[in-house]
Amino acid sequence: MDDTTYDVRIWKKIQVYKGRRKTTHTVRWRVGAQEFREPHSTAAMADSFRSDLVAATNRGEAFSLTTGQPVSWNKPKEGQEPRTSWFEFVCDYIDTHWNNASAGHRLDRAKYLAKATVALLDESAPDRPTDDRVRTAMRNWALNKKHRDGERPPEIEQTLTWLESHTLPVEHLRDPAVARRTLTLVTSKLPANGGGSLGAKSAVKGKRILSHCLDFAVERRHLTGNPVSFHRNPTGAIKWAPPKVNNVVDERSVPDPALARKLLDAVASENQSGPLLRPFFAVMYFAALRPEEAVNLLWSDVTLPTFVWDEGKQEWIAPSDAWGEINVREVAPDVGRRWTDSGKQRDKRPPKGRAEGETRPVPCLPQLSRILWEHRNQERRGPDNLVFFGERGRQLATCTYAKAWHKARRAALTEEQSDSPLARRPYDLRSACVSIWLNEGIDPAQVAKWAGHSVDVLLRVYARCLTGREDEARRRAAGGFEGF
Repeated sequence: MDDTTYDVRIWKKIQVYKGRRKTTHTVRWRVGAQEFREPHSTAAMADSFRSDLVAATNRGEAFSLTTGQPVSWNKPKEGQEPRTSWFEFVCDYIDTHWNNASAGHRLDRAKYLAKATVALLDESAPDRPTDDRVRTAMRNWALNKKHRDGERPPEIEQTLTWLESHTLPVEHLRDPAVARRTLTLVTSKLPANGGGSLGAKSAVKGKRILSHCLDFAVERRHLTGNPVSFHRNPTGAIKWAPPKVNNVVDERSVPDPALARKLLDAVASENQSGPLLRPFFAVMYFAALRPEEAVNLLWSDVTLPTFVWDEGKQEWIAPSDAWGEINVREVAPDVGRRWTDSGKQRDKRPPKGRAEGETRPVPCLPQLSRILWEHRNQERRGPDNLVFFGERGRQLATCTYAKAWHKARRAALTEEQSDSPLARRPYDLRSACVSIWLNEGIDPAQVAKWAGHSVDVLLRVYARCLTGREDEARRRAAGGFEGF
């Protein structure tokens, strides 16, 4: 199908947009039924660009329905480098940002930009691979700097060879229809998962990653503006309403102290792994540690009170105010060996929102101090001074504690509770701890410091978990009107 036409109209008037920071001069023209816009920082540049368009029509040139430009502009002139394909560009983007990105960010960028690639394929080329094969090849090899040139299965080798020659030039994203399709794919579920829009958080993340990538295209001078960032390119961007993100903790998921104890006891009842995992879940419940924080906790970051032997009670005891302290120094999210610099399953980095070397102290109350003290005094030891470890003496795997949690949940909850959101994830233990701190009237600034949140995020996220506050507020409000 021919994608060119001679049906071109160029607007005489240059559209001027006066923003708070700068003024943009935009040339508008129509090719076939599609309107195109090209923003410029000065009126002179806009006039020059418009004159070039007019000159092309006077020469009788055909215009591309895809880019909106004269066909001659899309062909490299003698001695001029050809236009950059999406495949070449997106690999350049990944490589440029690889070293400064965490393993998790590397994986996220690969996942979402692999989906974007499907929108930028030359559909007229023969032997086109399936969308699923394209996404797999891009995500696991092309968009992974470590593995791009490594050994690859024959079908992946064939797919990457095809992609190197048959992805559209980056400039095609100037076409609003191409940009819209790319953004739609990035913010949608895969067909195998039913299609439709992603959840709010995932959709916003996908759009943010695509926008950052296209900012880099502007930096590399492949694009004159970012077509999916309305804020940064107000005259040329497509409009996209982000779904509302619900960051508020669901109060139905938060277990009360009695149920939390029942769950931890159910974990402990497991034959071999139980005694090792109960302290792990306990630090989430009593100290609000995130799973990736707890799994990488070292004994050198834990200070426990002194326990002494009581001859009368025939047990080790500690003072009633036997508080300890936990310093969250380094976290280890489970990302996968393909994406970490170390080649290990977990990526070690500073705690969330903390600079390199900065720690977050969290109080270790007496109940937790005793649990950790008993755990430390068992015969078995973890590798590299780790507090928590698996049955085989290795760093605790996500699948290990997740499996144990689901099993304990089935044992401790009723069928009705099991079908509800109640304590569905180990992370809900952390939510329970923070909720208790807030409901006990502890200063939100102090709670935020312990939990590793800003005060604003803390109060917004845990707003639904603050129980009993409205009755107290009503009593105070009524007291203010006494004597009326």
